[in-house]
Amino acid sequence: KRDTTRNYIVKEAKPGKLTITADTDEVVVTITEHSGTATYDGKEHAVTGYDVTSISNPLYKNTDFTFSGNDSVSGINAGTYNMELKPSDFKNNNKNFSNVRFEIVNGSLTISPAEVTLTAKSDTKTYNGKEQSVSGYDCSVDGLTFEEITVGAKGTLVGEYPAEFAEGTVGKRDTTRNYIVKEAKPGKL
Repeated sequence: KRDTTRNYIVKEAKPGKLTITADTDEVVVTITEHSGTATYDGKEHAVTGYDVTSISNPLYKNTDFTFSGNDSVSGINAGTYNMELKPSDFKNNNKNFSNVRFEIVNGSLTISPAEVTLTAKSDTKTYNGKEQSVSGYDCSVDGLTFEEITVGAKGTLVGEYPAEFAEGTVGKRDTTRNYIVKEAKPGKL
């Protein structure tokens, strides 16, 4: 072929190439673990999943990485259970980006203690000249006892004696940490 000027002839046409390299700028993918709450009821509760809450580069998409961890946490007893995802649970699969960092925002399952009501026992006794007493309480949850809580009334003469709980009873936890005393109702002798 000749140039339009007619002064040149193309002797050889050597191919060239276009090289596109991976973007080396850091891409930050923020992963937020799901959270949840429950109240203790003796059953297992669970929270699963996560959300991609932000990606620093609009060209990088949710489909550009894979997840291989466990995105679930469960528990039965009162307490806080963390999901504990790790950045290494996520793998960049997009060769166009060579510097992808995964940030984890922690989530958890929080199981609160169940609230119980304690009612001091009441009793009626006939005067006999000796000291008489009543102690103990009933709990709104069958079979549950708070050994550190005391309540009772004593008296010798005719009259009413309040059966009150020791100060600080409300807000006490059972040793299993699954219950908390919401209310302590007095009784009487």
